[in-house]
Amino acid sequence: MTEVPEVPAGPGEPIRVLVVEDDPVAADAHVMYVGRVPGFVAVGKAHTGAEARRLLDRTPVDLLLLDLHLPDAHGLQLARSLRAAGYHADVIAVTSARDLTVVREGVSLGVVQYVLKPFTFATLRDRLVRYAEFRGAAGEASGQDEVDRALAALRAPGPAALPKGLSAPTLERVTEAVREATEGLTAAGVAEEVGISRITARRYLEHLVEAGRAERKPLYGQVGRPELVYRWVKGGAGKGR
Repeated sequence: MTEVPEVPAGPGEPIRVLVVEDDPVAADAHVMYVGRVPGFVAVGKAHTGAEARRLLDRTPVDLLLLDLHLPDAHGLQLARSLRAAGYHADVIAVTSARDLTVVREGVSLGVVQYVLKPFTFATLRDRLVRYAEFRGAAGEASGQDEVDRALAALRAPGPAALPKGLSAPTLERVTEAVREATEGLTAAGVAEEVGISRITARRYLEHLVEAGRAERKPLYGQVGRPELVYRWVKGGAGKGR
């Protein structure tokens, strides 16, 4: 197969992203997320490492949004083989792995950012915007300060902001409760399990729905107004592994 020359996107051109994710639903969500960030365009999606290689052979790519757990190879193995073959696309790793050894290994293979699952669109958008800022730095640095600023663009100052009134620790507990409930949970059920009020539980559950990580359906068969049952969306954009 003829290899496509790697010509970086020029000034003003969108950054071309290849989504590599084995779960079709998550892959579609990631493509949609990329398309919502100005200055980026998803040029394809692959569900295996082999499929990613074939797409790279015929499609110019600037950035890989790479799931590390692929059916035919670990994501870092794929990144290593791409580097050896002369591909120079940068990598944003999408993973639930929190092993810092893996993080350190990824740095040497072109991994410029990690996005830990579960995540929201706001988290990915922040990483992409920072990557674009880093990529846009050009010319000769005037000194150490300018070099430091260019590298700092890749480092997020903290977690992506949640809606006012929501906290990351509570969101994590609500997420875990919904994920483990195979039959789903109502707001009252989440409130009891997590130890928060029903109204507060409802706010967190609605946040998960808006992020595409949970779905809600009415529960009929009881007297009065039907309750809403929330279920984890398997393979959603923020799925864990």
